[in-house]
This record gives sequence, C-alpha cells and structure tokens, in this order.
Amino acid sequence: MYLIFRCDCGRAVYAKEGVKQKKCVCGKNLKVKERRILAKTEDSQEASEKVQELQEEKYGGAYFTTANKL
Repeated sequence: MYLIFRCDCGRAVYAKEGVKQKKCVCGKNLKVKERRILAKTEDSQEASEKVQELQEEKYGGAYFTTANKL
C-alpha cells in the first residue's frame, strides 16, 4: 500500500505504508504519520500516476520531451 500526500512546498509525494520519513525533492524531510493522506494505492505505478494527476491539477498540464525537440 502506498500513501500520497503533499509537502509544505505544495508538491505531491508518495511513500510506502510503514515508512516513517520521506524526503521531498525540495529537500525537506517529512514525517509521514503527521501528513494528511490524500489517497492510497496498491502499487507504486498507481501511486506515481496519482502524483502526476495531483501535480497537473495544481500546476497545469505538463508534457515531457527530449532536449533536442525544444
């Protein structure tokens, strides 16, 4: 089971259930049990997709491309 929550910086993050701390890409260490859980998923692939949805919801749609196409 994976838990999805937000960092104080606003970024959505996921962690495996039972993990005490997770480090956000902003550098902050988050205590998982102190966070409000936004969603739960069964596997890491689903968790990753849910985090992407939450990020797009907050910051708008994103697209991925290679550097040579910019």
